[in-house]
Amino acid sequence: MAAGGGLRVEQRHGKARVRVGRVWRQGADGSHHFVEWNVSISLLSHCLSSYHRDDNSDIVATDTMKNTVYVKAKECGDRLSVEEFAILLGNHFCSFYPQVYISSSVIHSACYSLKACVCTHLCFLVYCYKVYTAIVNIIEKPWERVCIDGKPHLHGFKLGSENHTVEATVQKSGALTLTSGVAGLALLKTTQSGFEKFVRDKYTILPDTRERMLATEVNASWRYSYESVASIPKKELYFSEKFMEVKKVLMDTFFGPPETGVYSPSVQRTLYLMGSAVLRRFPDVASIHLKMPNIHFLPVNLSTKENPSMVKFKDDVYLPTDEPHGSIEATLSRITSKM
Repeated sequence: MAAGGGLRVEQRHGKARVRVGRVWRQGADGSHHFVEWNVSISLLSHCLSSYHRDDNSDIVATDTMKNTVYVKAKECGDRLSVEEFAILLGNHFCSFYPQVYISSSVIHSACYSLKACVCTHLCFLVYCYKVYTAIVNIIEKPWERVCIDGKPHLHGFKLGSENHTVEATVQKSGALTLTSGVAGLALLKTTQSGFEKFVRDKYTILPDTRERMLATEVNASWRYSYESVASIPKKELYFSEKFMEVKKVLMDTFFGPPETGVYSPSVQRTLYLMGSAVLRRFPDVASIHLKMPNIHFLPVNLSTKENPSMVKFKDDVYLPTDEPHGSIEATLSRITSKM
């Protein structure tokens, strides 16, 4: 953010939806590993001259950002998690480009208000890093290894449903904000759900019930407590394992024990139990945001004069709908964590 010509400028630029596939072929058993990533990059940088004047000398071209994704994917000789790749890209953009001189009158509000740039005054100029923050968002498609005759295929994959999402914000200082998530996790149970004793007014027609289907499409994102690149775990594929474990906790809490299930008095209560279970299970998760639309399956009753009970609903035939739907979301965090 900076002032110039009586106007305040808040700017960033980047490259969106860079698609890359990567195969690692060095499995000890001859197996291949495959990922497909959709990468978006935003850079906070000192390129105000391109806005104030006809001067592009401080702009990192977005085409260069795209090429960098492919170069860095190539350089990753060993498998790594999507979180690690996002951090790697952020680190590159914050460290690769040289320092620049910026007028102290321009940088005063741009640099110090963001608290993201290390500057040294030299006469009437300020010595700053060209790129001081990189925000990297990646969506990983759910390619899953197939099994043939009960055996995992060495190089065969099928596309699953829910996506693995990541946002890594890396600063020149090494500060890090890392958020992982799952998008499009469709869950449904045919019983053990109800909704009753809610607010009633003259517009309410929904009856109380202790027996209904519960369906949702979970979009969850959880922020890790690591505050610097140096502090992240060194264990190989740590975040990939953590993603699978968090997803399992979410599903286990939603469904309950396989023989009996668990009763849900509302989507709100189930959401809270799912989020709190994740925070209890994983001490390095500082907060979790859950968005869980209530996707309705409506009872079907059909009748005519001649046949008043053509289809009489007995918790068996439903009309699936996707809109309108209930919209429920919440963020749960530890009291001591930063939101």
